[in-house]
Amino acid sequence: MSSDKYLDEFPDAEEDTFQREPRGKEEKENRLAVLWESITRAGLSETVFRAGTNLLLIVVVILVVVAMRAFSQNTQNTSGDVIIQQAAVLAAPLPTATPPPAMPALPPFFQAQPTYAFGIPRLALLHTTIPTRPRTEVTTYTVEEGDTIFGIAEKFGLNPETVLWSNYYTLADNPHSLRPGQELNILPLNGTYHRWSEGEGLNGVARGYNVTPEEIINWPANHLDAEALGDWSHPNIEPGTMLVVPGGSREFITWSASRITRDNPGVARVYGPGFCGTITDGAVGTGWFVWPANNHFLSGYDYSPSTNHRAVDVDGDMGDPIYAADNGVVVYSGWNDHGYGYMVVIDHGNGWQTLYAHMSAINAGCGASVYQGGVIGAFGSTGNSTGPHLHFEMMHDIYGKVNPWDFLP
Repeated sequence: MSSDKYLDEFPDAEEDTFQREPRGKEEKENRLAVLWESITRAGLSETVFRAGTNLLLIVVVILVVVAMRAFSQNTQNTSGDVIIQQAAVLAAPLPTATPPPAMPALPPFFQAQPTYAFGIPRLALLHTTIPTRPRTEVTTYTVEEGDTIFGIAEKFGLNPETVLWSNYYTLADNPHSLRPGQELNILPLNGTYHRWSEGEGLNGVARGYNVTPEEIINWPANHLDAEALGDWSHPNIEPGTMLVVPGGSREFITWSASRITRDNPGVARVYGPGFCGTITDGAVGTGWFVWPANNHFLSGYDYSPSTNHRAVDVDGDMGDPIYAADNGVVVYSGWNDHGYGYMVVIDHGNGWQTLYAHMSAINAGCGASVYQGGVIGAFGSTGNSTGPHLHFEMMHDIYGKVNPWDFLP
């Protein structure tokens, strides 16, 4: 049966049920429409729609994955090329740097100034800072209660001996002469202070202080004109003029007892009325010493050659006993005119001598034999003393005045 005859008998039947080749675009669209209608009539439209949607999503995902993989491979290739290029650049030899031209050194003023990013700031200062300048003139200082030669020297940055040397006419090289209210000369540097006397020469004065004449002449505070001085052996310097001797030094003058032997105790006549006459014989020491007081600590100056204090000041109360440090004979007993007050000196007969000063009472007179540990007097504060203590010295014929700490137990 032909298709036309079939359609005439079954008018509702669609032409697409026959397997005919579509003719043109319109025929294709008609076939799709007829196919979709058939699916719809069969109740499969929803199923087909879902399947188509899922299939479309799968296709999109596959396309995205393929695109990302292609992009990643392209990026890796590009990075590899860059790395290879960088490695090639690093491996290439570097050109020799051309040294910059040498810049002239800036003046110290510019070198010392800070660099500011936004100009020079204006600082608000409430006071003007004046640079510290070296002092050249001699100043004065009034001694206060509790002052010592060491403390005054430290206050002005000087050596203790400088304080003594520059105040000989006040302290007489004796640190015990220091008293509150005294006005001391304070030198601008370590050295000595010399009072010019009639008939002196610059060469002799300089030699006595271990310096050169030029050091005295050139010190600004001395106000000396080298051309106006004339003959240095008889210079035009007014007697009484005080001159700073920079770096000068000299031996201390001591007013304590020098070596007094039992053979000739009369040599101590110059120290005061406590000197003794002829002594024939007496006790001899053992060569071992004990502390001359109950206390074994100090109340004043320690042994200090730099302050002309070659002794120890032992602490004690007024009236406390003073003991003989070893056996011996008293070769001085009485007042000392040079600041030691009541004083006893013992010759131990073996090259040793001990001295006890500032006593309030004496129990051993001239020529008396005393024995180690025996009481020879009492603590006091006579002479140049600011409180009860014992000024204790030790002297040997060979070693001179020694540090008692080296021999006391």
